[in-house]
Amino acid sequence: MAHNDTSKVRRWDQHGREHVVRVRRTGVQRTIRCDTCGWRRGAQFLPWLKAEEHLAQAHQATVDPTAPRGDRPARAAAVKP
Repeated sequence: MAHNDTSKVRRWDQHGREHVVRVRRTGVQRTIRCDTCGWRRGAQFLPWLKAEEHLAQAHQATVDPTAPRGDRPARAAAVKP
């Protein structure tokens, strides 16, 4: 049986484009790689947090598709007088 040693962090930007950062595990070391821009970084601790930070800073991708509806950023809505 094959071991799954890769996970991914997915976020969407304000234009609806998906951005993915993959976290690959090799022993205790993790390698983070962005599918959108090719950015790479080694991370032993908190690789998923570093992946989220990259997506937010480099791509303004902050919408988490797995978050409950209340945790997602609200879209601009018309304000009732």
